[in-house]
Amino acid sequence: MANVRSIPFLLLVLHKIMPVSSASDTQFAFEGFTNANLTLDGAAMVTPSGLLALTNDKHTKGHAFFQAPLRFQAALNDTSMDSFSATFVFAIISEHTQLSDHGLAFVVAPSNNLSAATGAQYLGLLNISDNGKASNHILAVELDTVLSPEFHDIDSNHVGIDVNNLQSVKSHTAGYYKAGTGKFLNLTLMSRKAMQVWVDYNNQAMELNVTLAPLDVEKPTESLLSTTINLSEIVNGSAYVGFTSATGLSIAYHYVLGWSFSLNGVAPVLNSSNLPALPRLPHQKRSLTEILVILLPLATAGFIVALLAAIFMFVRRWLRYAELHEDWEVEFGPHRFSYKDLFHATEGFVSKQLLGIGGFGRVYKGILPESNLAIAVKRVSHDSKQGMKEFIAEIVSMGRLRHKNLVQLLGYCRRKGELLLVYDYMPNGSLDKHLYDRNRPVLSWNIRFHIIKGIASGLLYLHEEWEQVVVHRDIKASNVLLDSEMNGCLGDFGLAKLYNHGTNPRTTHVVGTMGYLSPELLRTGKASPGTDVFAFGMFLLEVTCGRRPLEHDQVVLLDWVLEHWNRGAILETVDPRLCGEYITEEAGLVLKLGLLCLQPMPNARPSMRQVLQYLDGTVAVPEMTMTNLDYSSLMFVQNEGFDTYVMLDASSFATSIGPGSDLSGGR
Repeated sequence: MANVRSIPFLLLVLHKIMPVSSASDTQFAFEGFTNANLTLDGAAMVTPSGLLALTNDKHTKGHAFFQAPLRFQAALNDTSMDSFSATFVFAIISEHTQLSDHGLAFVVAPSNNLSAATGAQYLGLLNISDNGKASNHILAVELDTVLSPEFHDIDSNHVGIDVNNLQSVKSHTAGYYKAGTGKFLNLTLMSRKAMQVWVDYNNQAMELNVTLAPLDVEKPTESLLSTTINLSEIVNGSAYVGFTSATGLSIAYHYVLGWSFSLNGVAPVLNSSNLPALPRLPHQKRSLTEILVILLPLATAGFIVALLAAIFMFVRRWLRYAELHEDWEVEFGPHRFSYKDLFHATEGFVSKQLLGIGGFGRVYKGILPESNLAIAVKRVSHDSKQGMKEFIAEIVSMGRLRHKNLVQLLGYCRRKGELLLVYDYMPNGSLDKHLYDRNRPVLSWNIRFHIIKGIASGLLYLHEEWEQVVVHRDIKASNVLLDSEMNGCLGDFGLAKLYNHGTNPRTTHVVGTMGYLSPELLRTGKASPGTDVFAFGMFLLEVTCGRRPLEHDQVVLLDWVLEHWNRGAILETVDPRLCGEYITEEAGLVLKLGLLCLQPMPNARPSMRQVLQYLDGTVAVPEMTMTNLDYSSLMFVQNEGFDTYVMLDASSFATSIGPGSDLSGGR
């Protein structure tokens, strides 16, 4: 009898670790993945504690699928699809509470080999060439922590239903509807807390429902997302089920703690007490009050003296790290760094960590202690009373910019009279040092041309492809930083302005660097994408000729290039340090394109989209008539009722957040 009684128990154990053989009743459940029969690739792995870790670094992707394909058709000759039910518990832990990078997805796919998929915003699921194709036969539920404009994401914290495309057919801000009241409660996907997702497909109604809730909350009765989907048009008979995930610029860990699945039935319930624990967060220090509660009962006269001394040291230490906080900054909290962390990262802002000095402050290299992330910290003086709220709002908005040719703005910190901006560190410093420092190797033409195309791509993203128009307002070689692979990244957004697509920019201060300022900016004070194009044109001449816009001997680069162009000898302006080792067609193209961008009339200049087409060779550069054009207004500010804030000499105030560079561009 004892052996007979043990049979149900054994069946239950087998039921939890392997699928039932019946195709109409296939199901499995994993509460931890130590003995799970999964197919893993990329960064995906099972930790010793049983967590399924899909990613563990930046620029990674990971895939994890149930080992065997599941048959979603009731019979081989039946075109109808089975219902299915899935539930899983996940957590997203980023190295920085202020910053995450992309997310994970539950996937139904025809293959468990997604090695051709792209990471970052494609979540390791598709790539730019196959995204949106009906032949993908992929259904996914994405949990995304980055707003990707190219996929029309609604925000940087959403759940979406994807069919063959990373542009969701339906999406909703992450959260759940509280039982009984129907009140919607927001959830933060990157909160470092475990959450549970339920995915249910009804084949009769052809309805897919997605529900999300904290781990300690029962499944809400009202789903977060619901949409009509004909699964037979997506799945061809059998398919693999599993998870994909990817990161980009930041280190993030995407974990799955448990997972269950069932065809034609409800997915087995996951017991939260059986799930593996998430990695422990850094220990939180006791507050001063807690310390006093412990110590005061033991106080003696001598101890009180010691306590007072300790309090004095504590206050002095607190003053050392004191920051400026105002009520309106609560909404920007995730993007704010503590001064203490930045102080230790830069070893107290010591001179050996100094990267450069400019007219608006200093830039220091730092290493964040917990994540080991290399950063650059720019210290700028500011007036905390006027316009600071709007300025910080713009800083936070620009922190959401994501492009390989833009230096990532990670966040900020405020102290009395001082603003600290935190950027990614660029190990190869600023482009101007490579152009003008005679002690450095000559920058080859191939690298210069690659940098030019990269900066053009970044500007196109700022002007047209992000959710708002971003006008940089200080484009120049000293504001282009080079990463470890010599890719050009546009940096220093301290002067940038944002406004909505379809609206006109407001008149503001004239800011930028003399020699890069367009005539209309000097007349009206209105910065626009066209004024950025003008500065980019000067940047093209600067990189190609290896000369600053304004030389110390009063030579104006634009006049000099125009003179050679009119003589039909424009290639004579190419940087002589190249010793003729350059592609003449490319150099001629860049010089002519620079002159085209530098035309005095804004409507005669190309857009950055056209600039990229010219650089890629898909469209020919139009012929230009440059005679009788007056450029004399480029060098003089005509103040018509607005303030000016103009850098006088590009050679004196070069921006960088890399080694051996100066600083420019601030507020």
